[in-house]
Amino acid sequence: MVKKSFIKDLNNLKKKEKGFNLPLYTLVEGTDVFGKGFNEKTTLSYISHNGSSFWLENSVPVGSELKIIIDLPPNLTKEKALKLIIKGKVVFIEALKDQNSRHRVSIRFENKYIIRADG
Repeated sequence: MVKKSFIKDLNNLKKKEKGFNLPLYTLVEGTDVFGKGFNEKTTLSYISHNGSSFWLENSVPVGSELKIIIDLPPNLTKEKALKLIIKGKVVFIEALKDQNSRHRVSIRFENKYIIRADG
């Protein structure tokens, strides 16, 4: 069950900080609601210095930890293939419209990021 405080925190987070709607290719790693590990490719829909949002097919619980690996655009990395790696906790999950649809997951970052070469 999603608590109202999570929604309030998420809305306050978006109001206070500048973020970007960047459609970057992302790999999400974590554990689903059944305790099974998963790796899912998706596209980042929003990112700021505190968190990000993206769409997932896997169901994850609020409070769970996810690792995201974002492909950085070559024009920002001097044409090098680099990835941004960061972990965060799920703070909000947008309700499903039907059983076969993806749901939007929002996480708050919990650690410093790592940038590594692709490969």
